[in-house]
Amino acid sequence: MITRLLNKISHKYASKWLIMLLDLFIVSFTFVSAYIIRFNFKIDFEISIVLKQLPFVIIAALISFLLVSSHKGVVRFTGFKDVVNIIIGVNILATLLIISTFFSRKFHFDETFNISGSIIYIHLLLNILFLIGFKLFIKSLYNNLMHEIKTQKRILIFGAGNSGMITYDAIRNDPKNTHEVIGFIDDNEGKVGKKINLLNVYSLDKINTEFISNLSIEEVIVSIQNIEASRLFQISGFLFNLGLKVKIVPPVQNWIDGDLSIGQIKDVKIEDLLGREPITIINPALVDEYENQIIFITGAAGSIGSEIARKATQYAYKKLVLIDTAESALYNIQQEFIQKGIKNFIAVVADVRDSQRMEYLFNLYRPKIVFHAAAYKHVPLMENNPYEAVSVNINGTRNVASLAVKHSVNKFVFISTDKAVNPTNVMGATKRIAELYVNSLQGKGQTKFITTRFGNVLGSNGSVIPLFKKQIDLGGPITVTHEEITRYFMTIPEACQLVLEAATMGNGGEIFVFDMGESVKIFDLAKNMIILSGLRYPEDIDIKIIGLRPGEKIYEELLADGENTRPTYHEKIMIARTKRIDNEEIDKKIANLCSINSKVRTLEVVSLIKEIIPEYISNNSKFEVLDS
Repeated sequence: MITRLLNKISHKYASKWLIMLLDLFIVSFTFVSAYIIRFNFKIDFEISIVLKQLPFVIIAALISFLLVSSHKGVVRFTGFKDVVNIIIGVNILATLLIISTFFSRKFHFDETFNISGSIIYIHLLLNILFLIGFKLFIKSLYNNLMHEIKTQKRILIFGAGNSGMITYDAIRNDPKNTHEVIGFIDDNEGKVGKKINLLNVYSLDKINTEFISNLSIEEVIVSIQNIEASRLFQISGFLFNLGLKVKIVPPVQNWIDGDLSIGQIKDVKIEDLLGREPITIINPALVDEYENQIIFITGAAGSIGSEIARKATQYAYKKLVLIDTAESALYNIQQEFIQKGIKNFIAVVADVRDSQRMEYLFNLYRPKIVFHAAAYKHVPLMENNPYEAVSVNINGTRNVASLAVKHSVNKFVFISTDKAVNPTNVMGATKRIAELYVNSLQGKGQTKFITTRFGNVLGSNGSVIPLFKKQIDLGGPITVTHEEITRYFMTIPEACQLVLEAATMGNGGEIFVFDMGESVKIFDLAKNMIILSGLRYPEDIDIKIIGLRPGEKIYEELLADGENTRPTYHEKIMIARTKRIDNEEIDKKIANLCSINSKVRTLEVVSLIKEIIPEYISNNSKFEVLDS
């Protein structure tokens, strides 16, 4: 009965005139109280004079409160601005009383308007105390009553600093809040063992299964601004293993109007646990770089190509040409752009292996910037189909890059991979050969050739994240090839941001790599994904080790043997210093490799690849016989 009544009340708000009436009643009460206090709690004053003055005080208060509209505030949401409004209102009231007293004494008006200065000042202080106190009391009472009727989720806040306090206030002041803050966790030993808002501050070492059980903790909110991703990864992993849910407070720049609300506190995502700080680039030069340009994007239906296309639509290009052989995926990106109202783009179904078709497109559209993202990238598939890897990754790149020189394209940006570094598989080796060919063209025309090399992309086609999600949805197990396997990760927007930036900063001939922080252990990533899905490892979803796939490495690298880096203007982005090569000799070997037909045996294809890339040593593959 009481619960239903409170729920009903919670959806209604008091009339603003009722609030005004209560405020005027408080002003009347404090006016009488001011007299009693002024005369030392004795009735040594004429009550009749007080009763004469009271209507005038009420009228003055009515005028003051109407001027500041203090009666329009919702009491249960009383905040700092409401408090300031009340203070302004009662000061206007005191000013009106002082003015009336001045003129009453000067012109000998009725004593109704002649109020003692000490009474006015006492009245002012009492009004501030009682009006603010009354509204904060109602707010607190409402919040406590609503908390009582809701199921409370007992939580800890990680971070006992300013951000933690703001988070605590946001939780406490939210009328729909279902959280009960039990305490704080902090790394600062000076805070551990102390109390904040009567709540204990604990060290992370104190948090264990017994502690959680005793206090019935369900969730931890991490509220540390600018927390290092590697530290967040450690904290989250520790808490996940204790069966706790982990949420995170967004950066202050993402708060709505500078204020944090409980709705902005989100679950920790895989992107938050990369173990490194995301790269952010703000470069006004990008606007000039792409303005009024005709841009080609090959592989435009893929995860990387489509995101490059999305990023490119932010600039005032002349025409955007999206090229891919995947008809359905290309149709999807076309429809997405149409629905967004994006103009001056065209989707073209074409194969980069078809030199005549690509020649036709270059003649037709005359591009000035080319992003070449078309590639076969699945390691196990390419290990079994090396001819196709050569056909697309090498010959396709060769076709498009050569046409870029022929048609005087300004910039050609090649999307490579960290698997091209000291390759152990066909896919990586073919991408490395494509890198070599692209670099060999530098200086043969006006085209600037730029290569971007990065690791695994979260959420891209073929990445472990979609695979793990699908396996979790099917009830598991998650399959991991090796317990010690690690990978570098970045998000799709980051990868494409790097590509666009490289096109701007590149002068030709560079291979751009960047500081990706610590590599992530795939086994740990799988465990965290299980827990982020609200399940337990291994009780609900297990992880199965299936062994390395053909050509797969345990550890990926960003630089090849003999390479080091030089810095750029962005601290996270570097340029690989590559070894000098004989371009003419490499070109001949690449031309010979690209001339093979589909009937050539796989061993022969791979032997030709190894001849070009001597550092290509097969791993866990049938092609290891060629390395003996």
